[in-house]
Amino acid sequence: MEILNKKAKFDYLIYDTLEAGIVLTGTEIKSIRNGSCNLKDSYILIKNNEAFILNMHISNYDKGSIFNTEETRIRKLLLHKNEILKLKDKISIKGFAIVPLKLYFKDGIAKIEIGVAKGKHTYDKKESIKERDIKRETDKMLKNRY
Repeated sequence: MEILNKKAKFDYLIYDTLEAGIVLTGTEIKSIRNGSCNLKDSYILIKNNEAFILNMHISNYDKGSIFNTEETRIRKLLLHKNEILKLKDKISIKGFAIVPLKLYFKDGIAKIEIGVAKGKHTYDKKESIKERDIKRETDKMLKNRY
């Protein structure tokens, strides 16, 4: 099961990707397994040589009672120190940011794929829409042909 951040690939040019672990509680894991997670407006912040993800929305688990946590709390990412320092160097350049691309499970453990990205301009977004439409039309034509 994967939870994708489709808006990230539309709004940003992704230059580099990295896999990171994430610190979650038990009810958050159960909620993610139900698919109740949203990465749309989230971003990664590096503070005191630690990486944190902000604005990641995980809905409350309906059977969680008192163990439910705040839906958009700050969550720590698990990365090696040298990886954090490399990310810090890359985002020191103006216009670069670290955004989450997808959340998935690997051997039963929640992992998040993060990317070093630079924001697109409006004309880049229009070009992405045009390319997507052309690809959709060609796929439709090929499907109808056979």
